[in-house]
Amino acid sequence: MAPCAVDLLSDTLTRPSAGMRAAMAEAEVGDDVFGEDPTVARLEARVAEFLGHEAGLFSPTGSLANQLGLRLHVKPGQELIADSMAHILRAELGAAAAFSGITSRTWVSDRGRPTPEQVLSLMAAEASPYHVATALIELENTHNFGGGSILPLATIEAIRAGSEPHGVAMHLDGARLWNAHVATGIELAAYGGLFDTVSVCLSKGLGAPVGSVLVGSADAMAEARIWRKRYGAGMRQAGILAAAGLYALDHNIARLAEDHARARRFAEAVGSVAPVVDPAQVETNIVILDLTDHALSAPQAVSGFAQHGVRAYALSPTHVRLVWHLDVDDASTDLAIEAARATLG
Repeated sequence: MAPCAVDLLSDTLTRPSAGMRAAMAEAEVGDDVFGEDPTVARLEARVAEFLGHEAGLFSPTGSLANQLGLRLHVKPGQELIADSMAHILRAELGAAAAFSGITSRTWVSDRGRPTPEQVLSLMAAEASPYHVATALIELENTHNFGGGSILPLATIEAIRAGSEPHGVAMHLDGARLWNAHVATGIELAAYGGLFDTVSVCLSKGLGAPVGSVLVGSADAMAEARIWRKRYGAGMRQAGILAAAGLYALDHNIARLAEDHARARRFAEAVGSVAPVVDPAQVETNIVILDLTDHALSAPQAVSGFAQHGVRAYALSPTHVRLVWHLDVDDASTDLAIEAARATLG
């Protein structure tokens, strides 16, 4: 195997820049379990304002931020409904059931982009005493396993209009909502204001080493703070980590457009030699190669990429995911194109 020259396994691989490290080293800190870390407080308030909500809660991981959001809305024995490939169901190890006694049902959609009718027809808010009641609709934007697809604002608005009269809450897994915002130009608050709670990640394309923020009402975040401590995730001088998040918000949102452009360029180059990707479906920083009709399986393709110094991820026996981020420049993208052509062409 060639040494890994281009790592496209995930945008969680980003490393703190020198400026971010300096901000972390200089951060003003306090004990956040007692609510006394001023840098954490600034981060929480700023993200909440971005997303059109009253308050925020800093979390060490995106999975925990999501699970706290679910816990707020769904009682044990109630259900949430979500996409069949939602991160909260496929990549958080059954946490909603294990931690909170939450059941779930799913719709199947094209690239994580359901129609409002698909979602609302699955909702069962007024269930009989002998059936499980829907308490929450969970959406994901952008959709990880949908290839970084963007959920249209009009779809979210229609789902909200159909669910709100029935008292069904909505949570957004917005780990990569920054990408949707940059790609569409739609304000973060326009997305965020349609949900009761939203989680956003700082440690993917924005480049922070750790952290996500959950936002919602002040009362909801006060309750989530208790559950965060109960789950063992109360943090002390967490301002060192929050400072990285603040730096990321200041410096790394607009540049996500560079990741989107490089991912599209890769898809166009590879799609021209092998019918494994439609460039028109590459909306943000994730490319998924569909090898269903190719001679190679996904693991074989990943091994072929590795022989050329490029690391990718086999999502399934037939699908490979590659993710662009701030540590992947134009030269690295060129190398990835050469590796893909040599492997697949």
